[in-house]
Amino acid sequence: MVSYNPKEWFSFIFRFHKGDTFRKLLPVMAGIAVYSWGIAYLELEYWQLSQSSEIKNIIVVHTILSFVISMLLVFRTNTAYDRWWEGRKMWGALVNNSRNLAIKMSIMLKDKEDKEIMKKLIPAYASVLSLHLKNADISHELFEDATLSADHYKHKPNQIAKNMIARVNEFYTSGKITGDQLIILDSEIQSFTDICGACERIKNTPIPYSYSAFIKKFIFFYVMTLPFGYVFQLGYYVIPVVVFIFYVLASLELIAEEIEDPFGTDPNDLPTDIIAENIRKNVEELIY
Repeated sequence: MVSYNPKEWFSFIFRFHKGDTFRKLLPVMAGIAVYSWGIAYLELEYWQLSQSSEIKNIIVVHTILSFVISMLLVFRTNTAYDRWWEGRKMWGALVNNSRNLAIKMSIMLKDKEDKEIMKKLIPAYASVLSLHLKNADISHELFEDATLSADHYKHKPNQIAKNMIARVNEFYTSGKITGDQLIILDSEIQSFTDICGACERIKNTPIPYSYSAFIKKFIFFYVMTLPFGYVFQLGYYVIPVVVFIFYVLASLELIAEEIEDPFGTDPNDLPTDIIAENIRKNVEELIY
């Protein structure tokens, strides 16, 4: 995730990072510039057309469609941001639940060895979940044997949760915690799985294909017809105007595509690795 100071917005105008849409759209923008120049040349120089009532009607249609496309893009970006923010709330809940579980374990457990085991298990869940959501390879060599075994589990976060439940059950059967404490700890660990399921729902349920395809087609045909109507009013200045309009509309769609899956490695995705590391530091401070 890109870190920045939102108050220094003047510097954003001249700053380009690797996730900036300008770089991604530059080849297409060059093609649209050539296309707009071709339309302008044919209408002004080759065919030598003049602005007629039909051309004015095209401008009116563009004016109406501009309102429609703006509403679609507003809905698109809001929906994508809701998914991004829900993902952030889930990881915020994981931070709080990890702290709560660590505090309770620190108080309920008396044996130092038991505390050390839970000190490894609790932050390991966040680390494994971060890799799991990125579809990264998770090897047991990355963690201690007490947290992740070499068994061929396809769902690694479930393995960590199962390991925690097994440890808590051992504490109960050996008399280290009471039945009431077992119920409290069980609900805390269950919340980890609930958070994992919510994150997987966000990741595995993209915007419907038909809706996404329709917006892209709408933007394409809208921009491709702009030179026909505005070339008589703008002349060859229609080239930068059309390119700029395409840049704005396509950038909004690209940004929405990037943030609707907030668990990847894109510049605007959530910093789950950093959050997992903070969870580890918090747990190590609480359990001693």
